Amino acid sequence: MNTRLLGKIIILIEVIILVGITIHAPVTIWLGTLFPSLDEVIKSWKEILMGVCLVLVIIVVSVQSSWKEVWRDWFVRIAAIYAGIHVALLGWMSQGFLAAGVGILIDLRYVLYFILVYVTAKYIARSEARKWLLRAALLGGVIIIGFAALQVLILPDAILANIGYSRQTIAPFLTVDLNDAYVRINSTLRGPNPLGAYAGMALALTVAYVVQHRRTLSNKAKVGAGVFMLGSVSALWASYSRSAVVAGVFMAVLATVLSSFKQISRPVWISSFIVIFGLIGGIVAARDTAFVSNIVLHENPAGGSAEKSNDGHIDSLQDGTNRMIRQPLGGGIGSTGSASLRSDAPLVIENQYLFIAHETGWTGLLTFLGLFSLIMRALWQRREDWLALGMFASGVGLAIIGLLLPVWVDDTVSIVWWGLAGLAVAAAKGTYGKKRTSN
Repeated sequence: MNTRLLGKIIILIEVIILVGITIHAPVTIWLGTLFPSLDEVIKSWKEILMGVCLVLVIIVVSVQSSWKEVWRDWFVRIAAIYAGIHVALLGWMSQGFLAAGVGILIDLRYVLYFILVYVTAKYIARSEARKWLLRAALLGGVIIIGFAALQVLILPDAILANIGYSRQTIAPFLTVDLNDAYVRINSTLRGPNPLGAYAGMALALTVAYVVQHRRTLSNKAKVGAGVFMLGSVSALWASYSRSAVVAGVFMAVLATVLSSFKQISRPVWISSFIVIFGLIGGIVAARDTAFVSNIVLHENPAGGSAEKSNDGHIDSLQDGTNRMIRQPLGGGIGSTGSASLRSDAPLVIENQYLFIAHETGWTGLLTFLGLFSLIMRALWQRREDWLALGMFASGVGLAIIGLLLPVWVDDTVSIVWWGLAGLAVAAAKGTYGKKRTSN
């Protein structure tokens, strides 16, 4: 069996997923309007490709006789345990076949993509995987940030309504507390909050790359990086996602500090803290202004929605915490989020960790935290690599966002971060094209 060819096919599938996920929302919405009876199948294209890719990875690993080596890998073991918990809980307080099916896909797709990329980059084709997946990630970033810039600068607010966006699918745009002066854009994602999270991640990665390569970058590369960072900041701001803005700034600062910690002088540290406290004091002093009321507090002084987002976050946090305490085994797969809309008891929990606890119970939450912590530890250990540094900084920021939003539920943000994290932590050399493969 030609495992070299299979390795190329695996990488191609992973590249298609990484690029395709950046335009997933508009394309599936448009195709859904043309073929409404196939809507669920169309939306599942990435999971179908992951299934095919998993089969190919298993074949290559089997031919190479690498099963023992792969299984000894703790990333693979913990991910398998996490998937096993989901399978075991499928029959527990089931929300119905459709809700459970959608739920398990939402919960496991980004973990599966992480494993696919990680195994490919470590055991099958390390250099080829890194080269092509980084190019795919850059292309996806250009698409998302570029379209966001067009929305900010020239495109009509409701431009996406022309391809099927609506209140029944995805709103073409939102506003801050029903204030039309503050339009929240989507770009090609499913909403402003995912866009803000993605833009923060893109900003952190670009900062990490520029800071670590500042002495060798060409003028053309510096201009390109500068334009991309400016676009990321614009998208982050235009999302009006408070958690994403705070986390995005933190990601960029963390990437800079970790890259140049020893070069930062004491006066710079002192000045930075003075600026930070000054900004906080300014916001407090200006709390009654229209800017702070709308942008920071999301409370429209001229009216706004009857249900405030701040109250909604607090209520959801309290409800999710109470449910976690009462249900150590969780409420069942598909009992939360968009999957629960397919059941008779829809439930929204605006916290990623309480979301996981409600789906899989205490054991599932602890397993997930163990896997995420292991990934973050590996990224920290490899922070000399700009990709690992950027993924570590963005991982911290996205974990913070997860306290207020189920950040990993969004397919674009989760698949991009977990896929690139798998690429960054795959430290061992692969066996791509070596004699041990069978042609």
